[in-house]
Amino acid sequence: MSSYDPPLLLGQPEDALAQSSLEGLPFDALVLVAPSPMSTRATLTGPVSAALACSLKADAALDRGPRPPAVIAAPALPGGRLVVVPMGPLAEDTDDVRSVAEAVAAGTSRAVDAGATRPLVWVQAPPGPRFARAREVAALAALGSQWAPVEAREAGKAPRTAEAVGMVGLDEARARSLSAIDHGRALCRDIAGTEPERMAPRRIAELCEIAFRGTGVKVDVEHDVSGYPLLAAVARASMGIERHRPCVVRLSYTPEAPASRTLVLVGKGVTYDTGGADLKTDGHMAGMSRDKGGAAAVAGLVLAASLLKVPVRVVGLLGLVRNSVGDEAFVSDEIIRARSGVRVRIGNTDAEGRLVLADLLAEAKTIAERAPSPTLFSIATLTGHVYRAYGPYVGAIGNGPAQRAGTLEQLDRLGEAWGEPVERSRPRREDYSFVAPRSSAEDVVSSNRLASVNTPRGHQFPFAFLDIASGLRGDRIPFVHLDIGGVVVDPPDWQFGRPTGSPVAMLTAFLGQPAD
Repeated sequence: MSSYDPPLLLGQPEDALAQSSLEGLPFDALVLVAPSPMSTRATLTGPVSAALACSLKADAALDRGPRPPAVIAAPALPGGRLVVVPMGPLAEDTDDVRSVAEAVAAGTSRAVDAGATRPLVWVQAPPGPRFARAREVAALAALGSQWAPVEAREAGKAPRTAEAVGMVGLDEARARSLSAIDHGRALCRDIAGTEPERMAPRRIAELCEIAFRGTGVKVDVEHDVSGYPLLAAVARASMGIERHRPCVVRLSYTPEAPASRTLVLVGKGVTYDTGGADLKTDGHMAGMSRDKGGAAAVAGLVLAASLLKVPVRVVGLLGLVRNSVGDEAFVSDEIIRARSGVRVRIGNTDAEGRLVLADLLAEAKTIAERAPSPTLFSIATLTGHVYRAYGPYVGAIGNGPAQRAGTLEQLDRLGEAWGEPVERSRPRREDYSFVAPRSSAEDVVSSNRLASVNTPRGHQFPFAFLDIASGLRGDRIPFVHLDIGGVVVDPPDWQFGRPTGSPVAMLTAFLGQPAD
């Protein structure tokens, strides 16, 4: 595989830009990102202020914003280039730090297109808690803008990228931390965004073995998935083709000092979802190679955690499987005894992700029961309903212990700060009634016959299924499910959208609690 080497992230003291000459700085473009009107930026001094004034005099529209990045000749600045990116006023209560990320990504890409290889980004963020992490979010956006798909890299068709990115106001230690998060997000993008044959189940396992070398993370690959009966049922029609056969990857990170907290995550890694016997029709199959975004996010988080050396034990379980259609495909009405022992009646084979997660959660529960202060997460591109309900936001839902521990509130706050916001909900009695057994033959029903987008509470009732089928219901372990169906790619076109790496940054910050 053609590896991805992210640009080097360099911190730059803010006072260095107040000097009368900036020729000695090791950069070849200055990317200035600020709210409108840019003419009121009192913190700008010296040659930067003079270059901006000339830019605004030449094009008054730059002072109104938001506008696409503009490249201005500025001989006194690094590389003789000023890239001006007006963001708009950002004065409304609904404005958030994502505006900074979008502007910085566009400005960094424009600087590289203009010929820069070492752009320096200077963000003038509004004051207040909503923008407290603006520099960090900006740094991740600048680095992420340089990622190119695996297919492009392997074909030698990847666009030219920056060799380094500077960020004004970041110190060296913070730059190293953000680089670690970016490495995790890059792995997440590689897994989530790559076509289904290149990133078939066992090839993802191979990639994990390579990506985690030297990190201290233990990688175990289970090729025999008979101990995960629901997952095995999803994979049944894929068993005849070796490269499509399933596996479960366990990623185990243990800090050097004894950990007082444990995070166990399970990720849906459906490398291609045909819908199985309930075949996707009317063009809805295109883009289903991105149905592995949950497993991708778990892998990315574990990598970031290991590079950051967080003082938390982290275990990730990736359920890697292809939901194929064929003579051996599982079908609706089957009753399958899950890893937990719960009898599951299949309602729709296109609701396969929750089956994968339920078996993994049963194993995660076993791990958590022997670990200090555990929290369980499941992460999945689980439903279309979450996008119908929330749009481009992570759907978060937690059990009673998670709610009482304040976990949902923490995720909400951290998501806002790191530009990966969530919408919270809670399980209701109607969700459990929806999946309740209809006869003595089963203990729970996996789904109804309709698509989630046509079902009331279509992304909430699957939580009830996971809770029951995993054996977690009634347990004291905090459990949170994150449905990332609306954020795995941007724009939200599953065939052509760019993988986001969400919610790796938010969850990395969660690992830093309460220090973050």
